[in-house]
Amino acid sequence: MRFLRAAPAIAYAGLIYGFIFLPVAVLVLFSFQGSRVPIPPFDGPSLEWYRAVFADSRMMAALGNSVVVALLSSAVSVILGFLAAWGLARHDLRYSRLLHGFLMAPLTVSTLIVAMGLLITFNAIGIPKSLLAVGIGHVVINLPLCFAILYSQMGAHQANIERAARDLGAAEWQVLALVTVPMLWPALLAGFFLSVTFSWDEFIIAFMVTRFDATLPVEIWSMLRTGLNPRTNAVGSFVFLVSVAGVILLDLILFGRKRN
Repeated sequence: MRFLRAAPAIAYAGLIYGFIFLPVAVLVLFSFQGSRVPIPPFDGPSLEWYRAVFADSRMMAALGNSVVVALLSSAVSVILGFLAAWGLARHDLRYSRLLHGFLMAPLTVSTLIVAMGLLITFNAIGIPKSLLAVGIGHVVINLPLCFAILYSQMGAHQANIERAARDLGAAEWQVLALVTVPMLWPALLAGFFLSVTFSWDEFIIAFMVTRFDATLPVEIWSMLRTGLNPRTNAVGSFVFLVSVAGVILLDLILFGRKRN
């Protein structure tokens, strides 16, 4: 009887998860297609298209560009987000609410509008289309996320511990490095891994402010212009698996922290 009562909820959950993950499952399945056409019937499994992807010099260059941009822009976003959150949470600043709103504003603006604004600004100040421009753009969209995560974790109990460290003779930099950062490292890691995930998948900014050094999403778009094939499925599956691995790693770190 209990199973019958729970059956509608189970069926509903199954439909929701199927709607979300079925397209991804089809993508991953047909990335192992043996023939050149990614349509039923399934002809595989085969690793031919994964080998073709990793043997493609342009694809590997784009992969390297995406990794560098994601790691560096995420690190900068976390550092700037932490400093901004610490300044607004620990100091009584004039117009702090206005500053808070400015920091969060990019989250309310379409990525396309942000990309257009960045393109105009870079042209005006002489920054060429490059991976540097992509990294700056990713900091713009990821910094508010890191700030929001870190600001929400700076509670009164942490302020009391920091005050106690100062009373014991710690300098301000020691309070930051030895007290504040260790208390906030789960939030710092959360901001970093989420920023890496968003930067890894981001297309619009990377498309508009690069010229020759493409990131992986831009290279995938170039491949899709010729139509779907198992090679594009293999690249898409790889991007998806890397994103999932990042989220799982973050969960393991945070759950490990809670158990400890």
